[in-house]
Amino acid sequence: MADPKQEEGFKVVDRRHFTETGDLREGAVEQERREEEAATKAAIAQAAAKAKAAPASPEPTAASPLAVEAPAETVASSRSFQMLVDFLTRNAAAMMGGMADPQTGQAYVDLEGAREVIDMLDALREKTRGNLAKADDELLVEVVGSLKLTFMEISKAAAEAMAKKNAKK
Repeated sequence: MADPKQEEGFKVVDRRHFTETGDLREGAVEQERREEEAATKAAIAQAAAKAKAAPASPEPTAASPLAVEAPAETVASSRSFQMLVDFLTRNAAAMMGGMADPQTGQAYVDLEGAREVIDMLDALREKTRGNLAKADDELLVEVVGSLKLTFMEISKAAAEAMAKKNAKK
């Protein structure tokens, strides 16, 4: 009998948002939205499982040391925080061509605006370091890394397009 592992192949999935010509790849935005939702749901489920498994402890009071600084393991995951990160992420993605202009139907790119939103997420990460639930921190790290990678790819494609345009003149 053959080993099932040897019979299985592997599947390569192109997760880039743009084609080699710089056009938005069909379905890329929808795919990213589904992946973000799945990651958020997984983070929420993981945090809920941790909260159920953690022993009950008294609520911290203003005088208690826990109210001043709580380790990330004891901080509950915050749906509001995840929604804030999702909001900023969607704005950055929209500025990088992830949404079409409702009037023209063409994707628009605002790299400076996208850079500012990514910088905001970086600042949020720095200012909340050590005060977030592990799931929230992981979400923020993953989102910032993904946005930076996408930004670099789009910036490179835009620079190449400008170089081609200038070469034709």
